[in-house]
Amino acid sequence: QVQLVESGGGLVQAGGSLRLSCAASGSIFSFNAMGWYRQVPGGQQRDLVTSITAGGSTNYADSVKGRFTISRDIAKNTVYLQMNSLKPEDTAVYYCNARPWVATMPSSWGQGTQVTVSS
Repeated sequence: QVQLVESGGGLVQAGGSLRLSCAASGSIFSFNAMGWYRQVPGGQQRDLVTSITAGGSTNYADSVKGRFTISRDIAKNTVYLQMNSLKPEDTAVYYCNARPWVATMPSSWGQGTQVTVSS
């Protein structure tokens, strides 16, 4: 199974920026799409933040549009999440996700990285 390793989380003040990285153990074209989810403190589910398909199409949650940008480095098998103008409500554990081409196969998840935005 593919391994996803995240990095780049941390503590930042409101208005600041962070960049998360997700390195995959194989080619990112092995997946139909890759994306970032987040789980807020005490939350029961992981919510989609943004994703990018193998073809390069992106989508964003309304709450992060204009502030967050997903990108990828194909040669490094890495997906990035650039987060600008961070708000306290962006505080969450961020998870990288890789969705397989076969819909019946399970997605792969990273271990998660904590992002804390102070007011």
